[in-house]
Amino acid sequence: MAAGDPVAGEAARQREQADESARRAGIARQMALSFETTAPSEQRLARALIELEPLGYSLLADRKHPGPAGGSVDLVLVGPSGVVLVGTTSWPQVTIAGGRVWRGDVDATNEVERLADLLHLTQGELAEIGLAPGEVHAVIALTGVDLPRTQLLGVTLLGDTAAIGEIARLGVRLSPTRVAEVRTALEHLFPPMTTGPVTLPVAATQVAADPQLPIDPPTAEQLHAALLDGYRRAPIEEWMAFLDPDQARLVRRSFNGPSRIRGAAGTGKTVVALHRAAYLARVTGGPVLVTTFVRTLPAVLQSLLHRMAPDVADRVEFRSVHGFAAEVLAARGSRLDVDAELASRLFDEVWRRHGIDGPLGVIDPAARYWYEEVSAVLKGRGLTRFEQYAGLARHGRQRPLTVDQRAAVWELYVAYENALRARDVADWQDLILEAHAALQEQPLDTYRAVIVDEVQDLSPLMIRMLHSLVGDIPDGLNLVGDGQQTIYPGGATLAEAGVSIAGRAAVLTTNYRNTAEIAEFAGLLVEGDRLTDIEGATTGADAARALRRGPRPVYTVFPSRAVHDRSLVERVRRIVADSAASGRGVRLGDIGVLALYAWHAQEAAEALADAGIPTIDLATYDGAPVDAVKVGTIKRAKGLEFAEVLVVRTPPYLVQDGGAALDAAAVERTVLQRRELFVGLTRARDGLWVGVA
Repeated sequence: MAAGDPVAGEAARQREQADESARRAGIARQMALSFETTAPSEQRLARALIELEPLGYSLLADRKHPGPAGGSVDLVLVGPSGVVLVGTTSWPQVTIAGGRVWRGDVDATNEVERLADLLHLTQGELAEIGLAPGEVHAVIALTGVDLPRTQLLGVTLLGDTAAIGEIARLGVRLSPTRVAEVRTALEHLFPPMTTGPVTLPVAATQVAADPQLPIDPPTAEQLHAALLDGYRRAPIEEWMAFLDPDQARLVRRSFNGPSRIRGAAGTGKTVVALHRAAYLARVTGGPVLVTTFVRTLPAVLQSLLHRMAPDVADRVEFRSVHGFAAEVLAARGSRLDVDAELASRLFDEVWRRHGIDGPLGVIDPAARYWYEEVSAVLKGRGLTRFEQYAGLARHGRQRPLTVDQRAAVWELYVAYENALRARDVADWQDLILEAHAALQEQPLDTYRAVIVDEVQDLSPLMIRMLHSLVGDIPDGLNLVGDGQQTIYPGGATLAEAGVSIAGRAAVLTTNYRNTAEIAEFAGLLVEGDRLTDIEGATTGADAARALRRGPRPVYTVFPSRAVHDRSLVERVRRIVADSAASGRGVRLGDIGVLALYAWHAQEAAEALADAGIPTIDLATYDGAPVDAVKVGTIKRAKGLEFAEVLVVRTPPYLVQDGGAALDAAAVERTVLQRRELFVGLTRARDGLWVGVA
């Protein structure tokens, strides 16, 4: 069903796109006019800075100087990082000594003083609208010079290729609404130059003319590297909100129905989803629902959104899919007594009475496989008749089942449902079943858009329930995920959920997070892995190009867990010490210690605590920066990132060749566990340590 007024929503989108086109056309005209009179050094940097436009920055080029001496201002940049006054020049042989700047034998300090005066003037003017002086910065970018970052008179001097990184280093400081207010003030303070070429005031000391350089802006790779380097030095939470220009274009893309964004690990799917939520909230007026399978991820995403887009924070709701389902029932005066542990015990009892001695026990005597079959394959699809199950493809399951074997599974399912009803208890799948039924009976038309992160983890019924909130309206249902990171049994396709995304899919192909070494190491775990993607095709992993290189991952097999834990503590201490010595900026809160099992994570946390290293459980982490190592299961880490990752207590059979031949059920479990381990390894940005014990 449609949510709200689709005509009004489409009109709003068209107005937004028209406004954006007009704004960029104005920038292009401004840049063309200013390029006629600016030096090549200024043109070079301006062409690089204009690439920041999709990230919410505006560039004012070749503007009038507001001071009494007149003249021009090279570049003024305003955006999430604040205001940056940029002076450009191509001085050869730059030397800074004794508080003076020299280009060769010529004293050029007056150029720095002039920009410092402008900095103080601008800080004073913008203070009138409540902008703190610390949000206004000044940079002199020296073309073709590899100059270390140097501060003089409040002005930062550096090479032009480092300018983007300097801006990124400032982090996200202003909301889009605040950026617009400041930009308006700057337009008045720095009006465009409308006359011919400007003659700068004669300096007290003769200054040599700029050499003529080719207009050759930094390459895309250099621009990416500079942006990434700046954000890598900030707390990991700011890195998690970093958006590359290519990703920013996808954030604003409009689809005329349900859509999907996919990409390999590290390509920024979650951050695109987060920024898209803010964008759609602005365009449609909201509310926008952001949901995912993992219970703890919504709180982290909500915290990130509050910092990066506080102006729309009240129009974006974050819920786990089960939390949303519970709220749907509560709003209708209904509730289920969900007790997953009791439900699991009841299934074990049913299995012992009705399953283990029958044909299913011959296939696999462990109850776990059959619980997954009932929970994920049957209840996860909302099947109500055996005929639906008899011919089902059972995506994601390795072992084939005959019709007679499926009949035995159905009998087991019926016995399990009777046991649940007899104890008046429900499992998590019942919560989704009841919420979906409630929405079919009484539709909810509150939301203007729904964004589903980690969609590959959802059952067909979950997707069907969320689809019902917005139907097929433009930009209504936004699915984000990667089939390679499927870690739960059962599988799903969009066709089973009644969702079509034909012609409305986009793929992210650049790995912004991992170094090439980390990506290659993690990829070995899932090499040759074939899976049925939610779009229905059997495929391998999506390819992605890593932008950086780094140290090789450390992989160690330990003789005992005690030795393993001592090495873990030493590794954490070494990361912090090396970072302090090199200026990398890695803090305790940028380190993640992950495990496949909760008890292994708990034991790792205890080992760190015994060594005096503070930790925080990922189950309680809410996205706020903390001065403590983050410890938890890999499942809890889905959607998160860390500068350094330590994967602890890794089972040998997952990473070592050989061993006994496995039956189909064991192969399926091993494949899922290796994918889960792959997810853990790819949470690492800069460094990876894997302990096998």
